[in-house]
Parts: sequence; C-alpha cells; structure tokens
Amino acid sequence: MHGRALTNTAAGLAAAALLLGAVACAGGSGGQEGSGRNAAACAQGTYAWSGVVREQRLTGLADPITLKKGTDSVSGLIRPLKGVAYKPHVTSTGPEVRAADAIKALGRHLGTEEPLGAPSESAEPEKTPTHFDYDIGDLAGSYYAWNSVGLVQADFTYTCPGGADKPAGGHVVTWETVGGGFQSCGDDVPTDSSGKTDAAARAAARKLCPAGSRAARTV
Repeated sequence: MHGRALTNTAAGLAAAALLLGAVACAGGSGGQEGSGRNAAACAQGTYAWSGVVREQRLTGLADPITLKKGTDSVSGLIRPLKGVAYKPHVTSTGPEVRAADAIKALGRHLGTEEPLGAPSESAEPEKTPTHFDYDIGDLAGSYYAWNSVGLVQADFTYTCPGGADKPAGGHVVTWETVGGGFQSCGDDVPTDSSGKTDAAARAAARKLCPAGSRAARTV
C-alpha cells in the first residue's frame, strides 16, 4: 500500500477538479486486462515512454489560519477538495498490457525511490479530513495548510518480444508522493523536488493567504 507522508513545510520542506475513475487497463472490445493468448505471448515486452508530466496537485485545504504573537503550537483539520479525485489507472489499446506492470515499468523508467501508486489503491484525496498538529514555537501572523499528491502521467507504447504484433499504445495516471504542508504566508511558497515552485502549495497560498502576502504573490 502506498503510504501517506505529510511534510512540515513550516521548516522549509516542500510538500484541480479532475475526476479520474477507477479505469482498468482495458484492451479490445472485451475490456479484459492482460488475458488471453496474446497477453501470454507478449508478457515480456518493452515500454517506450513519452509525454511524462510530474506535478504537485492540491487535494485538501485547511481554513485560513491567523495566530497571535507568542503562539507555540497550532492544530486543525485539512478537508478534502470536493470534486477532486485521482485514482492510479492505465488505459491501453491492447489486452497484453497489465495496469500494474505498466505502472511498475514507469517507476523503473523514472528511477523513483518508492513504488508509484498502484491500481489497487484508493483514490486521493481521502474522503475524511486529516488532522495536523505543529508544535514549533514562535508562531505569529497568517499561515496556510494543505494536502497534495505528486501526480505522474505518461504516454507509452508497448512492443511484444520480436515485434510480432502491432505495438499497443496507452496512458498512465498514478502518483509518486502523497503529502502536504504548513507554511507562513509571509514566506515564499516552497519548491518541489525539481526546484520549481510547488504548484499545490502555490494554489493553497492563493486561496488562503492575504492578497498582499509574500506567499500569495509567489509566481
């Protein structure tokens, strides 16, 4: 099971309404995944990847947070965004492509440290709010807290051994991380693992921080 790991961006660590259904890797008119004679003969094929997109997507928000000078700790709830759901899945033009295998192959291609989200996992965000509790001292001013998912999408072609059959095409939707953070509106929005502004944190800041704050102005 792909675990949830919340990150505390108050210490400087970086942690959308697209509905993605639980779509299995359906091939042919029957929609059966990896079954039949063709699938057995093509089990050791190769993937070629293109159009890879990795981006933090916002999945939950807390209420705006304003703390008086001298506050040592803060706690609250992050509620899932309505109408937003991401489910790991694969769509393909061929029955020889198994969804779980395609996602594992993408993880190997990207060299991810942890396995990517599998088709067996529940959609994100979770339906119930999540709790946050930070005890870091010397808090004051406006803050924002959010949940996010490190969404990964990619196109692929799958070629059977020896190239006997026509290559199958497909698309993968999965995630690399599930997290979030807590950040001062007086600071720049944190960056993601690639050094770019965290898109989910930026979206959260623009929704929750005062209009003139540093976080709300981050591009």
